[in-house]
Amino acid sequence: MFGLGLPELMVVMVIALVVFGPSKLPSLGKSLGEAIRGFEKGLAKDPSEEKPKVEK
Repeated sequence: MFGLGLPELMVVMVIALVVFGPSKLPSLGKSLGEAIRGFEKGLAKDPSEEKPKVEK
């Protein structure tokens, strides 16, 4: 994963803990997970299935 090993990931996690604080990390993780899930859903969709938007 981008040449990152366990020690580097631990350093990133500690920095995130210091910057965001322990109370914000769960909500940050949830938001990140939802964003990734939405991105994957968007990639899996067939563009021909989308309906054109009709403006009034």
